Amino acid sequence: MKFLLLIHSAEDAWPPDEHVVALEESVQLCHQLHAKHEYLGAAPLQPAETATCVKVRNGQPIVSDGPYVETKEQLGGYFLIDVQDREAAIAIAAQIPGSRRGTTEIRPVVEVTNLPHMIPYNIHDQQ
Repeated sequence: MKFLLLIHSAEDAWPPDEHVVALEESVQLCHQLHAKHEYLGAAPLQPAETATCVKVRNGQPIVSDGPYVETKEQLGGYFLIDVQDREAAIAIAAQIPGSRRGTTEIRPVVEVTNLPHMIPYNIHDQQ
């Protein structure tokens, strides 16, 4: 089963020196998951103030800057994993450093047929 692990925390939850260590731990976890064929992707996100929200009303896009909701905790990153079951996803979420200072939400992914396969590439390689 595929799960999206959404990491929420206050943006000031990590002092810069500790954030570097947490990021290194997250990268190590990604390598461990990859070795077990459970890793599909992961990344931290830029701060919430860099967000852009789009909604369509009456056929017209409405674009606004910043996070959609005003909360103390913001979406800070994600892991996309493919594991046996919910319990395995919980065990992985418990290893994510962000879970120590925030909350990791586990969401099963709905499998949709006929979607294209992801092809990893770096947009900067196209320039």
